[in-house]
Amino acid sequence: MRSILFLMVAWLVAAGEAHAQQRPAGYPRSYDALIATARAERGLTIYGNADSAELVGVVAAFHRAYPGIAVRYADLGSIDIYRRLVSETRAKRPSADLVWSSAMALQVKLINDGYAQSYASPEKPALPPQAVWKNMGYGVTAEPIGIVYNRRLIPDARMPRSHAALEAMLRQRRSAFTGKVTTFDPARSNVGYLYLAQDMAITRDSRGLLRAIAATKPVLQANTEPMLAAVAAGKQAIAYNVIGSYALEQAKRDPRLGVVLPSDYTIVTSRIAFIARDARAPASARLFLDFLLSRRGQSLLAARSLWPVRPDVPARRLSATQARPIRVGPQLLVHLDRITCQRFLRDWQAILAGAPTP
Repeated sequence: MRSILFLMVAWLVAAGEAHAQQRPAGYPRSYDALIATARAERGLTIYGNADSAELVGVVAAFHRAYPGIAVRYADLGSIDIYRRLVSETRAKRPSADLVWSSAMALQVKLINDGYAQSYASPEKPALPPQAVWKNMGYGVTAEPIGIVYNRRLIPDARMPRSHAALEAMLRQRRSAFTGKVTTFDPARSNVGYLYLAQDMAITRDSRGLLRAIAATKPVLQANTEPMLAAVAAGKQAIAYNVIGSYALEQAKRDPRLGVVLPSDYTIVTSRIAFIARDARAPASARLFLDFLLSRRGQSLLAARSLWPVRPDVPARRLSATQARPIRVGPQLLVHLDRITCQRFLRDWQAILAGAPTP
Protein backbone atom coordinates (compact mmCIF):
# COMPACT_ATOMS: atom_id res chain seq x y z
CA MET A 1 0.00 0.00 0.00
CA ARG A 2 2.91 2.35 0.76
CA SER A 3 4.21 2.07 -2.81
CA ILE A 4 0.77 2.89 -4.25
CA LEU A 5 0.46 5.95 -2.00
CA PHE A 6 3.75 7.57 -2.95
CA LEU A 7 3.03 7.12 -6.65
CA MET A 8 -0.40 8.70 -6.24
CA VAL A 9 1.19 11.68 -4.47
CA ALA A 10 3.60 12.08 -7.39
CA TRP A 11 0.61 12.04 -9.74
CA LEU A 12 -1.19 14.77 -7.81
CA VAL A 13 1.87 17.01 -7.97
CA ALA A 14 2.39 16.35 -11.66
CA ALA A 15 -1.29 16.87 -12.42
CA GLY A 16 -0.94 20.42 -11.18
CA GLU A 17 1.80 20.99 -13.75
CA ALA A 18 -0.25 19.73 -16.69
CA HIS A 19 0.75 20.92 -20.12
CA ALA A 20 0.19 19.88 -23.71
CA GLN A 21 2.04 16.65 -24.32
CA GLN A 22 4.18 16.27 -27.42
CA ARG A 23 4.98 12.84 -28.72
CA PRO A 24 8.63 11.82 -28.29
CA ALA A 25 10.99 12.68 -31.12
CA GLY A 26 11.10 10.03 -33.81
CA TYR A 27 7.80 8.42 -32.81
CA PRO A 28 5.10 7.98 -35.49
CA ARG A 29 2.22 10.44 -35.74
CA SER A 30 -0.17 7.70 -34.68
CA TYR A 31 1.35 7.99 -31.22
CA ASP A 32 -0.72 11.14 -30.67
CA ALA A 33 -3.85 8.99 -30.66
CA LEU A 34 -2.24 6.59 -28.18
CA ILE A 35 -1.45 9.48 -25.83
CA ALA A 36 -5.01 10.78 -26.10
CA THR A 37 -6.42 7.33 -25.31
CA ALA A 38 -4.08 6.95 -22.34
CA ARG A 39 -5.14 10.31 -20.93
CA ALA A 40 -8.75 9.16 -21.12
CA GLU A 41 -7.82 5.99 -19.18
CA ARG A 42 -6.27 8.27 -16.52
CA GLY A 43 -4.03 5.62 -15.00
CA LEU A 44 -2.53 2.16 -14.99
CA THR A 45 -1.70 -0.58 -12.50
CA ILE A 46 1.73 -2.23 -12.46
CA TYR A 47 2.64 -5.48 -10.73
CA GLY A 48 6.40 -5.48 -10.13
CA ASN A 49 9.08 -6.76 -7.79
CA ALA A 50 11.57 -3.90 -8.11
CA ASP A 51 11.82 -1.95 -4.87
CA SER A 52 9.32 0.91 -5.12
CA ALA A 53 11.99 3.35 -3.93
CA GLU A 54 13.96 2.62 -7.11
CA LEU A 55 11.10 3.93 -9.25
CA VAL A 56 10.36 7.29 -7.62
CA GLY A 57 12.39 9.25 -10.15
CA VAL A 58 11.08 7.27 -13.11
CA VAL A 59 7.45 7.73 -12.10
CA ALA A 60 7.91 11.44 -11.37
CA ALA A 61 9.47 11.97 -14.81
CA PHE A 62 6.68 9.96 -16.45
CA HIS A 63 4.09 12.16 -14.77
CA ARG A 64 5.83 15.28 -16.01
CA ALA A 65 5.77 13.84 -19.52
CA TYR A 66 2.17 12.60 -19.31
CA PRO A 67 0.27 14.66 -16.69
CA GLY A 68 -2.92 13.19 -15.30
CA ILE A 69 -2.01 9.52 -15.88
CA ALA A 70 -1.81 7.90 -12.44
CA VAL A 71 0.57 5.03 -11.76
CA ARG A 72 -0.49 2.46 -9.18
CA TYR A 73 2.48 0.24 -8.40
CA ALA A 74 2.04 -2.96 -6.39
CA ASP A 75 5.39 -4.11 -4.99
CA LEU A 76 5.01 -7.90 -4.90
CA GLY A 77 7.13 -11.03 -4.82
CA SER A 78 7.70 -12.76 -8.15
CA ILE A 79 5.55 -15.78 -7.23
CA ASP A 80 2.77 -13.46 -6.00
CA ILE A 81 2.87 -11.56 -9.31
CA TYR A 82 2.45 -14.80 -11.24
CA ARG A 83 -0.32 -16.19 -9.08
CA ARG A 84 -2.30 -12.93 -8.85
CA LEU A 85 -2.24 -12.27 -12.58
CA VAL A 86 -3.33 -15.82 -13.40
CA SER A 87 -6.09 -16.02 -10.78
CA GLU A 88 -7.46 -12.53 -11.45
CA THR A 89 -7.42 -13.00 -15.21
CA ARG A 90 -9.20 -16.34 -14.99
CA ALA A 91 -11.81 -14.83 -12.67
CA LYS A 92 -12.16 -11.81 -15.01
CA ARG A 93 -11.31 -9.46 -12.15
CA PRO A 94 -9.31 -6.22 -12.52
CA SER A 95 -5.61 -6.99 -12.56
CA ALA A 96 -2.33 -5.48 -13.73
CA ASP A 97 -2.00 -3.53 -16.94
CA LEU A 98 1.80 -3.89 -16.99
CA VAL A 99 3.66 -6.84 -15.45
CA TRP A 100 7.37 -6.36 -14.67
CA SER A 101 9.44 -8.95 -12.84
CA SER A 102 12.97 -10.30 -12.44
CA ALA A 103 11.62 -13.89 -12.47
CA MET A 104 12.48 -14.32 -16.13
CA ALA A 105 11.23 -17.88 -16.52
CA LEU A 106 7.86 -17.10 -14.92
CA GLN A 107 7.45 -14.03 -17.11
CA VAL A 108 8.17 -16.05 -20.25
CA LYS A 109 5.70 -18.69 -19.09
CA LEU A 110 2.98 -16.08 -18.63
CA ILE A 111 3.67 -14.77 -22.13
CA ASN A 112 3.75 -18.28 -23.59
CA ASP A 113 0.48 -19.18 -21.83
CA GLY A 114 -1.34 -16.25 -23.41
CA TYR A 115 -1.39 -13.66 -20.61
CA ALA A 116 0.37 -10.97 -22.65
CA GLN A 117 -0.52 -8.88 -25.70
CA SER A 118 1.74 -7.95 -28.58
CA TYR A 119 3.15 -4.45 -28.87
CA ALA A 120 5.96 -3.25 -31.11
CA SER A 121 7.51 -0.48 -29.03
CA PRO A 122 9.05 2.42 -30.98
CA GLU A 123 12.09 1.90 -28.74
CA LYS A 124 12.64 -1.67 -29.91
CA PRO A 125 15.35 -0.80 -32.51
CA ALA A 126 17.52 0.62 -29.71
CA LEU A 127 17.44 -2.61 -27.67
CA PRO A 128 19.76 -5.62 -27.90
CA PRO A 129 18.10 -8.41 -29.94
CA GLN A 130 18.25 -10.83 -26.99
CA ALA A 131 16.16 -8.42 -24.87
CA VAL A 132 12.91 -8.77 -26.87
CA TRP A 133 10.73 -11.81 -27.49
CA LYS A 134 7.74 -11.91 -29.87
CA ASN A 135 7.06 -8.16 -29.42
CA MET A 136 5.62 -9.15 -26.04
CA GLY A 137 8.42 -9.62 -23.52
CA TYR A 138 10.85 -6.73 -23.11
CA GLY A 139 13.99 -6.99 -21.01
CA VAL A 140 14.21 -3.57 -19.36
CA THR A 141 17.40 -3.99 -17.32
CA ALA A 142 20.77 -5.77 -17.55
CA GLU A 143 21.70 -6.60 -13.96
CA PRO A 144 24.79 -8.58 -12.97
CA ILE A 145 24.70 -11.46 -10.51
CA GLY A 146 27.57 -11.21 -8.08
CA ILE A 147 29.15 -12.24 -4.80
CA VAL A 148 28.82 -10.06 -1.70
CA TYR A 149 31.24 -10.25 1.21
CA ASN A 150 31.83 -8.67 4.60
CA ARG A 151 34.95 -6.53 4.29
CA ARG A 152 35.77 -6.83 7.97
CA LEU A 153 35.76 -10.62 7.84
CA ILE A 154 37.46 -10.85 4.43
CA PRO A 155 39.86 -8.05 3.47
CA ASP A 156 39.41 -6.79 -0.09
CA ALA A 157 42.84 -8.05 -1.15
CA ARG A 158 41.99 -11.61 -0.02
CA MET A 159 38.52 -11.84 -1.54
CA PRO A 160 38.42 -14.21 -4.55
CA ARG A 161 37.59 -12.57 -7.87
CA SER A 162 36.50 -15.64 -9.82
CA HIS A 163 34.36 -18.73 -9.27
CA ALA A 164 37.40 -21.00 -9.28
CA ALA A 165 39.20 -18.85 -6.71
CA LEU A 166 36.10 -18.82 -4.50
CA GLU A 167 35.92 -22.61 -4.64
CA ALA A 168 39.60 -22.88 -3.70
CA MET A 169 39.20 -20.56 -0.72
CA LEU A 170 36.13 -22.39 0.61
CA ARG A 171 37.88 -25.75 0.33
CA GLN A 172 41.07 -24.54 1.99
CA ARG A 173 39.26 -22.74 4.83
CA ARG A 174 36.10 -24.81 5.17
CA SER A 175 36.03 -24.74 8.97
CA ALA A 176 36.40 -20.95 9.02
CA PHE A 177 33.45 -20.52 6.65
CA THR A 178 31.13 -23.14 8.13
CA GLY A 179 27.79 -21.40 8.69
CA LYS A 180 29.21 -18.22 7.14
CA VAL A 181 27.99 -18.61 3.54
CA THR A 182 24.50 -17.77 2.33
CA THR A 183 22.80 -18.16 -1.02
CA PHE A 184 19.36 -18.61 -2.59
CA ASP A 185 17.30 -21.70 -1.85
CA PRO A 186 16.35 -22.89 -5.36
CA ALA A 187 13.39 -24.79 -3.92
CA ARG A 188 11.86 -21.52 -2.65
CA SER A 189 13.21 -18.95 -5.09
CA ASN A 190 12.54 -19.00 -8.82
CA VAL A 191 15.38 -16.56 -9.51
CA GLY A 192 17.78 -18.49 -7.27
CA TYR A 193 16.95 -21.67 -9.19
CA LEU A 194 17.53 -19.86 -12.48
CA TYR A 195 20.93 -18.50 -11.41
CA LEU A 196 22.17 -21.90 -10.26
CA ALA A 197 20.89 -23.52 -13.46
CA GLN A 198 22.74 -20.88 -15.48
CA ASP A 199 25.92 -21.61 -13.52
CA MET A 200 25.62 -25.27 -14.42
CA ALA A 201 24.89 -24.50 -18.07
CA ILE A 202 27.88 -22.15 -18.42
CA THR A 203 30.47 -24.57 -17.01
CA ARG A 204 30.50 -28.04 -15.50
CA ASP A 205 33.06 -26.70 -13.02
CA SER A 206 30.11 -25.12 -11.18
CA ARG A 207 29.39 -28.47 -9.56
CA GLY A 208 32.71 -28.29 -7.74
CA LEU A 209 31.96 -24.81 -6.45
CA LEU A 210 28.50 -25.86 -5.28
CA ARG A 211 30.03 -28.81 -3.42
CA ALA A 212 32.46 -26.41 -1.74
CA ILE A 213 29.58 -24.15 -0.74
CA ALA A 214 27.55 -27.14 0.50
CA ALA A 215 30.45 -28.25 2.70
CA THR A 216 30.16 -24.96 4.63
CA LYS A 217 26.54 -25.78 5.58
CA PRO A 218 25.17 -22.64 3.88
CA VAL A 219 22.23 -20.60 5.13
CA LEU A 220 19.57 -20.69 2.37
CA GLN A 221 17.25 -17.75 1.76
CA ALA A 222 14.27 -16.99 -0.50
CA ASN A 223 15.32 -13.44 -1.45
CA THR A 224 18.22 -11.02 -1.53
CA GLU A 225 17.43 -8.69 1.40
CA PRO A 226 18.13 -11.09 4.31
CA MET A 227 21.35 -12.22 2.64
CA LEU A 228 22.66 -8.67 2.36
CA ALA A 229 21.58 -7.88 5.92
CA ALA A 230 23.30 -10.98 7.31
CA VAL A 231 26.56 -10.24 5.49
CA ALA A 232 26.51 -6.60 6.59
CA ALA A 233 25.99 -7.68 10.21
CA GLY A 234 28.79 -10.23 10.02
CA LYS A 235 26.50 -13.20 10.64
CA GLN A 236 27.60 -14.48 7.23
CA ALA A 237 30.81 -13.66 5.43
CA ILE A 238 29.74 -14.38 1.83
CA ALA A 239 26.49 -14.24 -0.12
CA TYR A 240 26.67 -16.12 -3.43
CA ASN A 241 24.61 -15.31 -6.54
CA VAL A 242 22.90 -12.12 -5.39
CA ILE A 243 21.62 -9.36 -7.66
CA GLY A 244 24.76 -7.29 -8.00
CA SER A 245 23.07 -4.04 -8.95
CA TYR A 246 21.18 -3.94 -5.63
CA ALA A 247 24.27 -4.98 -3.72
CA LEU A 248 26.45 -2.30 -5.32
CA GLU A 249 23.88 0.36 -4.47
CA GLN A 250 23.74 -0.79 -0.85
CA ALA A 251 27.53 -1.00 -0.67
CA LYS A 252 27.71 2.71 -1.50
CA ARG A 253 25.94 3.41 1.79
CA ASP A 254 27.43 0.60 3.86
CA PRO A 255 31.25 0.29 3.95
CA ARG A 256 30.96 -3.17 5.53
CA LEU A 257 29.86 -4.62 2.19
CA GLY A 258 32.06 -5.53 -0.74
CA VAL A 259 30.82 -6.76 -4.12
CA VAL A 260 32.59 -8.97 -6.65
CA LEU A 261 31.40 -9.43 -10.22
CA PRO A 262 33.36 -12.59 -11.09
CA SER A 263 36.05 -12.05 -13.70
CA ASP A 264 35.68 -15.46 -15.36
CA TYR A 265 31.98 -14.90 -16.06
CA THR A 266 29.14 -12.87 -14.60
CA ILE A 267 25.53 -13.84 -15.23
CA VAL A 268 23.45 -10.88 -16.41
CA THR A 269 19.72 -11.04 -15.74
CA SER A 270 16.88 -8.79 -16.87
CA ARG A 271 13.54 -7.66 -15.50
CA ILE A 272 11.02 -8.59 -18.17
CA ALA A 273 7.99 -6.37 -18.75
CA PHE A 274 4.87 -7.11 -20.78
CA ILE A 275 1.41 -5.64 -21.26
CA ALA A 276 -1.28 -7.88 -19.83
CA ARG A 277 -3.66 -9.47 -22.31
CA ASP A 278 -6.75 -8.17 -20.49
CA ALA A 279 -5.26 -4.82 -19.50
CA ARG A 280 -7.95 -2.26 -18.70
CA ALA A 281 -5.56 0.58 -19.51
CA PRO A 282 -3.52 -0.80 -22.41
CA ALA A 283 -2.64 2.59 -23.87
CA SER A 284 -1.26 3.81 -20.55
CA ALA A 285 0.68 0.57 -20.18
CA ARG A 286 2.24 1.11 -23.61
CA LEU A 287 3.22 4.65 -22.71
CA PHE A 288 4.87 3.55 -19.48
CA LEU A 289 6.67 0.64 -21.16
CA ASP A 290 7.98 2.96 -23.88
CA PHE A 291 9.13 5.41 -21.21
CA LEU A 292 10.99 2.65 -19.35
CA LEU A 293 12.74 1.70 -22.58
CA SER A 294 13.48 5.27 -23.68
CA ARG A 295 16.87 6.89 -23.15
CA ARG A 296 15.32 9.12 -20.49
CA GLY A 297 13.74 6.24 -18.60
CA GLN A 298 16.84 4.07 -18.87
CA SER A 299 19.03 6.91 -17.63
CA LEU A 300 16.79 7.30 -14.58
CA LEU A 301 17.00 3.57 -13.88
CA ALA A 302 20.78 3.76 -14.22
CA ALA A 303 20.88 6.58 -11.68
CA ARG A 304 19.61 4.11 -9.10
CA SER A 305 20.52 0.41 -8.89
CA LEU A 306 18.78 -0.90 -12.03
CA TRP A 307 21.40 -1.20 -14.76
CA PRO A 308 19.95 -0.24 -18.16
CA VAL A 309 19.59 -2.65 -21.06
CA ARG A 310 20.17 0.01 -23.73
CA PRO A 311 23.77 0.17 -24.93
CA ASP A 312 23.49 3.89 -25.77
CA VAL A 313 22.85 4.96 -22.15
CA PRO A 314 25.95 5.87 -20.11
CA ALA A 315 26.31 3.35 -17.29
CA ARG A 316 28.70 0.85 -15.79
CA ARG A 317 28.98 -2.20 -18.05
CA LEU A 318 30.72 -5.53 -18.12
CA SER A 319 33.01 -6.56 -20.96
CA ALA A 320 31.64 -8.86 -23.65
CA THR A 321 33.98 -11.63 -22.48
CA GLN A 322 32.79 -11.35 -18.86
CA ALA A 323 29.03 -10.89 -19.31
CA ARG A 324 26.75 -13.90 -19.79
CA PRO A 325 23.32 -12.37 -20.44
CA ILE A 326 20.26 -14.58 -20.06
CA ARG A 327 18.31 -14.29 -23.29
CA VAL A 328 14.61 -13.39 -23.14
CA GLY A 329 12.89 -16.26 -24.88
CA PRO A 330 11.29 -19.71 -24.81
CA GLN A 331 14.46 -21.52 -23.73
CA LEU A 332 13.69 -20.26 -20.22
CA LEU A 333 10.66 -22.55 -20.13
CA VAL A 334 13.00 -25.51 -19.77
CA HIS A 335 13.66 -24.41 -16.19
CA LEU A 336 9.95 -24.69 -15.38
CA ASP A 337 9.54 -28.20 -16.75
CA ARG A 338 8.43 -30.31 -13.79
CA ILE A 339 10.76 -33.25 -14.46
CA THR A 340 13.73 -30.96 -15.17
CA CYS A 341 13.06 -29.00 -11.99
CA GLN A 342 12.68 -32.12 -9.86
CA ARG A 343 15.91 -33.59 -11.25
CA PHE A 344 17.78 -30.35 -10.57
CA LEU A 345 16.49 -30.08 -7.02
CA ARG A 346 17.37 -33.74 -6.35
CA ASP A 347 20.91 -33.03 -7.53
CA TRP A 348 21.04 -29.91 -5.37
CA GLN A 349 19.87 -31.81 -2.29
CA ALA A 350 22.44 -34.52 -2.97
CA ILE A 351 25.17 -31.86 -3.21
CA LEU A 352 24.03 -30.34 0.10
CA ALA A 353 24.08 -33.79 1.69
CA GLY A 354 27.55 -34.49 0.34
CA ALA A 355 26.33 -37.45 -1.71
CA PRO A 356 27.72 -38.21 -5.20
CA THR A 357 25.59 -36.89 -8.08
CA PRO A 358 25.44 -38.01 -11.71
